[in-house]
Amino acid sequence: MTTILTYPFKNLPTASKWALRFSIRPLSCSSQLRAAPAVQTKTKKTLAKPNIRDVVVVDGVRTPFLLSGTSGLLHRTSVPKEVVDYIIFGTVIQEVKTSNVAREAALGAGFSDKTPAHTVTMACISANQAMTTGVGLIASGQCDVIVAGGVELMSDVPIRHSRKMRKLMLDLNKAKSMGQRLSLISKFRFNFLAPELPAVSEFSTSETMGHSADRLAAAFAVSRLEQDEYALRSHSLAKKAQDEGLLSDVVPFKVPGKDTVTKDNGIRPSSLEQMAKLKPAFIKPYGTVTAANSSFLTDGASAMLIMAEEKALAMGYKPKAYLRDFMYVSQDPKDQLLLGPTYATPKVLEKAGLTMNDIDAFEFHEAFSGQILANFKAMDSDWFAENYMGRKTKVGLPPLEKFNNWGGSLSPGHPFGATGCRLVMAAANRLRKEGGQYGLVAACAAGGQGHAMIVEAYPK
Repeated sequence: MTTILTYPFKNLPTASKWALRFSIRPLSCSSQLRAAPAVQTKTKKTLAKPNIRDVVVVDGVRTPFLLSGTSGLLHRTSVPKEVVDYIIFGTVIQEVKTSNVAREAALGAGFSDKTPAHTVTMACISANQAMTTGVGLIASGQCDVIVAGGVELMSDVPIRHSRKMRKLMLDLNKAKSMGQRLSLISKFRFNFLAPELPAVSEFSTSETMGHSADRLAAAFAVSRLEQDEYALRSHSLAKKAQDEGLLSDVVPFKVPGKDTVTKDNGIRPSSLEQMAKLKPAFIKPYGTVTAANSSFLTDGASAMLIMAEEKALAMGYKPKAYLRDFMYVSQDPKDQLLLGPTYATPKVLEKAGLTMNDIDAFEFHEAFSGQILANFKAMDSDWFAENYMGRKTKVGLPPLEKFNNWGGSLSPGHPFGATGCRLVMAAANRLRKEGGQYGLVAACAAGGQGHAMIVEAYPK
C-alpha cells in the first residue's frame, strides 16, 4: 500500500411476506446494457452551509483492482508530504504485524514521522469511514490536508493456528521446568495443526454473505436471469469505460516479482449463455447466486487527497468535487444484511435537502447482482417503506441510465477496505465528464450496516 501513497432455501418460509409481495414485480435491466448519454448541466443550489468549512476532493488514485492472486497520489498531485496533517486508511482483514497499516504505509512512503496516522475498519465501508473521519477533522478545523483511503490483500490473508495449538504454545512459553514442558507436549494432538482461516460468515448469524444474498434475492423474487443480466451490464459498461480511458483514477502498480499492472484484470464481459452454465455458489442446488453474478476476492488499494477548500485553492489546486452530507445506518444483520443503500439513501437525501430527481450520478457498491436488484425493489416499494422503514412513501428507484455507468464492484472487483474511495472518485469523475452536479454514493456492509454520501461537482 506504500505504493498507492507514493504513486437450499430451507431458512426462507415459503409464505414469506417479502416473497409474496415482490414475486409479481420482476425487474429486468436487459434493455439498459448500453452506456447512458451524458447528463446535461443543470443549474441547482449548492449545498454549502454557513459557518462550516467546505471539504473538497483534490484527486484520488487506486491501484488496478486485481483478481486475488495476482507512487500514485503524491506523484499525481505533487502535494508536499509535509503539508499532510493526518493519514487515515481502512482495511478489513488485518495483518497482526501491521495492525495500524496506515501508519506503516505512511512511514514507508516517506511521510514525516510527525504525521499521525490511524486505521479504521467497518467491513466493506472501511474506506468510507476513513474519508468521513477526514471530513470531520477538516470541517471542525483540526486539519487542513488529509490523505484517506483503504487497502485489502486477499492473496495473503493471515491464517492462524487452531485455538488448542495457540493455547499449547502459550502455555509452553510460560512453563518453568522441563517436566512442565514435557507434560504439555504430551497433550499435543495432530488435529491441533488444523489451521483457522479468516471467518467468511457473520459472527452474529453464522451465515455467509453469499448465503444471505441468495435468501435476499429469493425474498424479493429476483430471478437468476435478472442477476446474470445485471452482472453482464456491469462488466460491459466497465469494459467500455476502460477502453475509452475513463477510469483515470487507476495508476500503474508493480506487483512484486511480476510485471507492472496497468488496469483492472477482473473486467471480463461474458455471455448470458456462458453465465447460465455456472452452478449456484452458496445455496445448492437451487440458489441463484453464482460466481458470475457476485463480486470476486480482490487485491487493491486506493487513496484520496482531501482538503479544506481554501487550503486547496491557496496551494493552486483545482478540486474535483465537494464531499457533502453523509449518513451511516444499520439494521437487522440476518434478513436485511445487504439493504444498507435502501435505508441510507433517503436519509442522506433528506439531510441534504435533495430528492432522487436531483441526483445526476449514482454509484452503488455491487456486492452481488441480487443485492443490487433487491435494493431496487425495496426502494421502489411503498409497502416496504411503510412496513420496514417507517416511511409513508417509497424511496424511489434510481434510473438505470444514471446508475453505475462505468461498471461497479462486480466488474473491477471489491477489495473490502478500498472500495469506498473508488465509488467516490467514480462519482466525481462522472460528474465532470457528464456535466452533472450531484452524485450519490451508497454501500452495504457486513453486520447489516450501510453508508451514503452526497458528492457535489466542483465548478469548472
